[in-house]
Amino acid sequence: MRVLVFFMLVVFCTSCDKLSFSKNTNLQILDTIVDFTSVDFSPSFKICDAIIDKEQMATCFRNTIHQKIGKELQKQYLTVKDSIDEVIYVYVLINSKGEIIFDETATSENIKQQIPRLDSILKESVKNLPNINPAIKRGIPVSIKYRLPIRILLKD
Repeated sequence: MRVLVFFMLVVFCTSCDKLSFSKNTNLQILDTIVDFTSVDFSPSFKICDAIIDKEQMATCFRNTIHQKIGKELQKQYLTVKDSIDEVIYVYVLINSKGEIIFDETATSENIKQQIPRLDSILKESVKNLPNINPAIKRGIPVSIKYRLPIRILLKD
């Protein structure tokens, strides 16, 4: 009888130990959840590569892309009937190879009427941008879509 009680006690104690595997499964599940709303490292131009801080690198990227598109826009000679002071949004896709692809623009009807070729100018400006280092998520290059605000200021 003592042997049976001892054997039951040993089995009972070791079987409780086997239930701890569920804790490891929860850790594994949490480890595989990926937040697709952010990236570990933003895309970057070559001049931003030396920056280590994540926020400063993102700022460098935004400033550089605005400067490069702004220079292309300033080369254009545009005439308008009425003055324009508006912000438009240019959507670009940066793929996992570092290629920048023009997606679309969000502009007002006023700008569409006064500058009908603005989309083609912006498309060409984006096309002339150099390849960049793609965004990184968990050590893997990923595609990302950016919304770039651009202020259009033209006087009649």
